[in-house]
Amino acid sequence: MQINKRRILAPAIATLALAIVSAPLATHAQQSSSPSSAQDQSTAPSSTVPDNSARNKTHANTADNQKENTSDREITRKIRRSITSESSLSTYAHNVKIITQGGQVTLKGPVRDENEKQTIASKAADVAGADKVNNQLTVKQ
Repeated sequence: MQINKRRILAPAIATLALAIVSAPLATHAQQSSSPSSAQDQSTAPSSTVPDNSARNKTHANTADNQKENTSDREITRKIRRSITSESSLSTYAHNVKIITQGGQVTLKGPVRDENEKQTIASKAADVAGADKVNNQLTVKQ
């Protein structure tokens, strides 16, 4: 008779133990995914600077407008290599936009300070010529 009780009680105890362990996990998962959680994942926190893609669309001269001709791409490549090889420059400086159209170079984006702004403009001028560089870099505040 004892063997039959074990056969019946063992699965029942295992099921009960699983329910006890799973209940807190299910409750936590439900709270994390509920819309009343502390912050909706689809919206950015209010302290985050908004994406500036919409503002960039109003600019006439963007990287998307750069021609695919070999000379413009080569100028851009040389300037980019010159900038990224300079280890003293910040990540901001390494990631500025370099747009070359018909040999005219436009530099856009934030940099850490005025020194970086001048260094990048100088490197671009060394490659393209001082009269061919439009420096629109901004100092990050």
